[in-house]
Amino acid sequence: MAKLTKKQKEALSKVEKGRIYNLEEGSALVKEVNTTKFDASVDIAVRLGVDPRKANQMVRGVVSLPHGTGKDVKVLALVTPDKEAEAKEAGADYVGLDEYLQKIKEGWTDVDVIVTMPAVMGKLGPLGRVLGPRGLMPNPKSGTVTMEIGKAVTEVKAGKIDFKVDKYGIIHAGIGKVSFDAAKIKENAQELISTLIKMKPTAAKGTYVKSIYLSSTMSPGIAIDSKSVN
Repeated sequence: MAKLTKKQKEALSKVEKGRIYNLEEGSALVKEVNTTKFDASVDIAVRLGVDPRKANQMVRGVVSLPHGTGKDVKVLALVTPDKEAEAKEAGADYVGLDEYLQKIKEGWTDVDVIVTMPAVMGKLGPLGRVLGPRGLMPNPKSGTVTMEIGKAVTEVKAGKIDFKVDKYGIIHAGIGKVSFDAAKIKENAQELISTLIKMKPTAAKGTYVKSIYLSSTMSPGIAIDSKSVN
């Protein structure tokens, strides 16, 4: 097991073992226990009472975080020439079609989100093995396959993120940076969790939100009381 540094031990000592914090306390504490010299990401992990192997219990969607993610999201717009100006005006970092399809085929994936049009999806199908594992395949449910290219790019740049429950029933998402005010971290977390609650599958039985943890890069996880989210 890796030896903890003095700073990591100090951070760990600030998180009371066995204690479940309310969201306001946790949002302040996640800043306090950060040990990195860079502006670390703040992440949330929500364990849901669902069986993701069953289609009627899959939880997947999008949410627009009120304060964004704090990350400069690189967007590729794979569009036909008539939509290029719209994508560029909205702030897409890369705009084009065939040249970028070729680059992706050759292994280039230096983007965070790909936005495209329904007519282009047929060309993306063969690139699924490159884009799929990296979570880059556009999807109509996440709003990244649309004719409203400008709107889609603007929303992604402003802090719209997509999420999907993993095989263990957990939603992982980046909801900010440790440089954010605690109130902003709290409000971003609230927005995501309230969205998840609204999406509760009717087939899910028992406790829906089983646990919530906040953490930052290389910091200890902080247990959050789900009742404090409202």
